[in-house]
Amino acid sequence: MLLTRRRTLATAAAAALLSLAAACGGGGGEGGDAGGTTAVQVGALSNGAAKETTLDVATVESIRAELPAQVRDAGVLNVGLGLLPAGSPPLGYTGTDDKTLTGAEPDYARLVGAVLGLKVELNNATWQNLFVGIDSGRTDVGFSNITVTEERKKKYDFATYRLDNLAFETLASKTFAFTGDPQVLAGKKIYVGAGTNQERILLQWQSQLRGQGKNFDVVYFPDSSAVTLALESGKIDAAFEPNPSAAYHVTQSAGTPNPKAVAGTYSGAGSSLQGLIAATSKKDSGLAKPIADATNHLIQNGQYEQWLRAWNLSNEAVKTSQVNPPGLPITNS
Repeated sequence: MLLTRRRTLATAAAAALLSLAAACGGGGGEGGDAGGTTAVQVGALSNGAAKETTLDVATVESIRAELPAQVRDAGVLNVGLGLLPAGSPPLGYTGTDDKTLTGAEPDYARLVGAVLGLKVELNNATWQNLFVGIDSGRTDVGFSNITVTEERKKKYDFATYRLDNLAFETLASKTFAFTGDPQVLAGKKIYVGAGTNQERILLQWQSQLRGQGKNFDVVYFPDSSAVTLALESGKIDAAFEPNPSAAYHVTQSAGTPNPKAVAGTYSGAGSSLQGLIAATSKKDSGLAKPIADATNHLIQNGQYEQWLRAWNLSNEAVKTSQVNPPGLPITNS
């Protein structure tokens, strides 16, 4: 599930995303050509959220041959994004030209499309309509921070490409570090978004520590500006949020009087399972394996790490892409 810290984006960016949806998807003709090489611009128009890097990606014919015939013959990969209404930096949002979709997820879709020799059409929608598009066949695959769950595996196939991690964001000047043991939270003040997965985990830790005669304060704020002010003023020690959000705040605050840092990560699936983010396609569509193989090719040739590093997401690297690995249990709540 796409979980981000509450924040307000510029009205112009939201309006641009809405107009992109009305204009049939916000991007056409991007990606590979059979038998050729495609120059994929990673981090283009990112407003400082990424280090712009051009990657020359060659089509791999043996992987392209694995595609379902109808997709291969059409030469197009219709990619679903669930970014409306306001976008989610650094995963996906409107670029500085107020029309182009940029972000780690659109960029990765373009890289995979290039390996498969397919042009990439980006179809932006709300989170709910992303899945409607996959169900209806309007889109082939979703690249939108989708976590593998056992419930979703009833309807969809998955090809993993990132770890699903939460992070503690702090001031870079802080000595606080989280290595997986909630004991280090004792006596601290931690922000978390209400109703989120990370709140559920944080409250479980608080209950655990209270049973040991210890405690920490869970703090809530109405928006991201208030969280930033609380961090910078010392009213809270850390913010517990999705790792991509923390990574974005680190890049945006670099060079300011109060730079931020990631002080530790934790699996979004909890202690018993490493959560995984995956390309999501209709069950038995035949797309999961070629997409996983394309990801593994990008891992082996180093372009996968270049993509992650450009977006400051290297701490979410997977060693290999898997098809339909164990997901968040149905009983998890």
